Amino acid sequence: MYLRPFDPWRSKLCTCPFKYTLNVYTGCDHACVYCYITSYIPKAFKIRIKENLLPNLERELQRFNKNFIIALSYSSDPYPTIDKDLRITRKVLELFKRYNVRCLILTKSNLFEQDLDLLKNLKCAIGITVTTIDEEKAGLLEPNAPSPQERIKALKKAKKEGIPVYARIDPIIPFYTWKEFDETLEELSFVSHITVSTLKLRPDSWRRMELKFPELMKKLEPLYKRGEKIGGYHYLLKSLRFRILEEARKKIEGRGITFGSCREGYYSYPSCDGSHLVPV
Repeated sequence: MYLRPFDPWRSKLCTCPFKYTLNVYTGCDHACVYCYITSYIPKAFKIRIKENLLPNLERELQRFNKNFIIALSYSSDPYPTIDKDLRITRKVLELFKRYNVRCLILTKSNLFEQDLDLLKNLKCAIGITVTTIDEEKAGLLEPNAPSPQERIKALKKAKKEGIPVYARIDPIIPFYTWKEFDETLEELSFVSHITVSTLKLRPDSWRRMELKFPELMKKLEPLYKRGEKIGGYHYLLKSLRFRILEEARKKIEGRGITFGSCREGYYSYPSCDGSHLVPV
């Protein structure tokens, strides 16, 4: 089965409305330092193509309940570097159009720009993740992903085509990306919905963060050691986490943008993930 009910690590804090998820590729070559997929996908930063994806997916779509949304993607970006030439995600979207599927796209890439002619005729919403607008920091955190400005430029084009657009500012990292949250928000102020999430660390991502950001992790370690451990993730100290989320919410809603939070036990309206934007 390629279409699976979205069940994010069975987290007790997940508030996502029921939806399905499809990962077009296996693995993700953005190689984000904080990424969680290395905890359950071998060779996670190496892209693999799925054999017979398209014919098998079509068979599944023939009996798929069209009331539900399919999200692209959570364990692997739907637009890795190789999709520029392979265009497999476009072929998936063509199937979605044929079977009248509603879809929610989330990416750290600008490559969806090459599919806007198709996407504007789908029942879809498109979102980008921008961890920080600071190009230097983004390059350190997400070494193989297109720059934040390239993603934002592509999303503005999607909005001009009449496609509902949203964003994630994720992860928020104290002493680092939180410093320029206002500037990041300013650049994303054209979207309809923003989801935020604080940095959550598993043992593997903790090690990578320590290797790349030793001084930063010296500051963060006591805040995580005193925080909660939920579903295998270390969370920030709750009082600090909620203070950050509250401030982010006020700033986002103050711009007339709806707010969501991801696996925080905090607050979202009208959805945490932007799925309310997908046309019916």
